[in-house]
Amino acid sequence: MKSVLNDKHFHDERAAYRFVEERVWPEGPICPHCGGVDRISPMKGKSTRIGTYKCYQCRRPFTVKVGTVFESSHVPMRHWLQAIFLIASSKKGISANQIHRTLGCTLKTAWFIGHRVREAMKVLGVVPMGGEGKVVEMDETYFGDKRVVTKRTKRGKSAHSSKRSVVALVERGGNVRTFHVDHADSLTVMNIVRENVKRESELHTDESRIYHYMPDLVRSHHTVIHSGQEYVRYEDDRTVHTNTVEGVFSVFKRGMKGVYQHCAEKHLHRYLVEFDFRYNNRVALGVNDLARADNLLKGVVGKRLTYRTAN
Repeated sequence: MKSVLNDKHFHDERAAYRFVEERVWPEGPICPHCGGVDRISPMKGKSTRIGTYKCYQCRRPFTVKVGTVFESSHVPMRHWLQAIFLIASSKKGISANQIHRTLGCTLKTAWFIGHRVREAMKVLGVVPMGGEGKVVEMDETYFGDKRVVTKRTKRGKSAHSSKRSVVALVERGGNVRTFHVDHADSLTVMNIVRENVKRESELHTDESRIYHYMPDLVRSHHTVIHSGQEYVRYEDDRTVHTNTVEGVFSVFKRGMKGVYQHCAEKHLHRYLVEFDFRYNNRVALGVNDLARADNLLKGVVGKRLTYRTAN
C-alpha cells in the first residue's frame, strides 16, 4: 500500500507549487497586484525563483504565495504542504515541537507555521446555522487555570473563576461553532444565539440559568437536567440531549491538555478555529484526510498573519 506522504508534492518543490496553484488558481493564474488574468506568463531563466509569473498588465512578478498565509515565508512549499497535511489529519492536533522535529525547522518556525495554518482554517462570512426542522445544541465549558473561588453562591459553588470560558453551538449532524468569551452569562449567550442561530431552529441545552431566555430567540427550547442525572430525554417526536456538543468539548480538551498542553489565552481562539475546522470537515460528512487538507489549502487566500501580529 502506498503511503500518502510518498506523493511527489511532499518532496519536490516544483510539484509542490503546481499542487498549490491548482487549488488556489483552478482557472489559471491571477495577478494578486492588479487582478489581471489575461496577460500572464511564467518567468524563465536560471536565476528565476520557482513558481514565478509576470503580469504584463501591471508588469509586476508574483508567485502563488502572494496574498496568502505563505507570503514572505522562507519555508519550502513542500514543507508547508507536509505541515498542512499533518495538522489537518491529526484529530487532536500536532504540537509545534513535533512539527519542528518532523520538518527539521526551528521551533519558532514550527510555532508560526501552526498559527498561519490555523489562520487559513478560519471561515469568513459565516451565516446563521440551524433552520426549520434542525436541532442546534448549545453548551459552555471552562478551560485553563485551576478554579479560584472569589465568591460563593448559596449552594456553595463558585460564581466566578479564573478559568477561560468557551461557548459552543453544534447543529446536530452538521457543523460546530465555538467562541472564547470573557464571561459565559445570559447576555453573552443570548447575543451568540441571536447572531448565529436561525429563529426557526430547535435549541437544546442543559438546565443552566444562563439559557433561561432562549425561548425568546428560537422556535423552541428544550433542556436536559444534568443535575438530576438526566442526559437524554425521549419525547414524542424528538430526542433531547447535548451529547453532541459534549463530544466536541471532549476532543477539544483532550487535544489541548494532551498535545498542546500550554496555551496563552490570547491564542485560544486560534485553537478553537482548528478544532472547529476538523470537526466541520470530518469523515462522517464524507471528508477524508486528503480532502480535508485540500479544503484547508483552499482557505489560504486573502489571509495574512505576521509574526508580530501572532505573537
